[in-house]
Amino acid sequence: MLNLFLRFLDLSFSFIGLLFFLPVFLLLLIIGLFDTGSPIFIQERVGRDKKPFILIKFRTMNIDTISVASHLTNTSSITKFGSFLRKTKLDELPQLWNVFKGDMSLVGPRPNLFNQVELIKERDSYGVYSVKPGITGLSQVNNIDMSMPKLLARTDREMIDTLTLKKYFQYIIMTVTGRGRGDAVK
Repeated sequence: MLNLFLRFLDLSFSFIGLLFFLPVFLLLLIIGLFDTGSPIFIQERVGRDKKPFILIKFRTMNIDTISVASHLTNTSSITKFGSFLRKTKLDELPQLWNVFKGDMSLVGPRPNLFNQVELIKERDSYGVYSVKPGITGLSQVNNIDMSMPKLLARTDREMIDTLTLKKYFQYIIMTVTGRGRGDAVK
């Protein structure tokens, strides 16, 4: 019953967010065109039951940056505008479309890449792929990123096991108000 209600909330909030932030989307698209020439970043990620899905974000790195986890990327790959997008978490806004489509939830484990073998192994051992990935969650608000696969998988499982309506809202509010910095770029 909770899962159905959370899906209803995901659908409602993502729809409202997509409508409300439409002018922001358009502005960021235009600025992004001048920044990199390609403002939208699309990447295949691991979804629920390890099924692939296409993640959509605003581009924060140069177009020729290799496709690896953020913690394996050099800060020199991040553009000036990309740095602003990351600090404000505006690069995440297009993921509202992923939530609306049902590929993701607002709250859940951050979706990883298929080449993150160690993280996939750890998440498999904790059954993390039994739920949809999310934009934010317990790991994100506690600054646990994908460079710590064992701790991340364990924390993801803890979030899954203890998720309540109250915690769903807490993780969202904590993220919007600036707690957690996402996946660190070295």
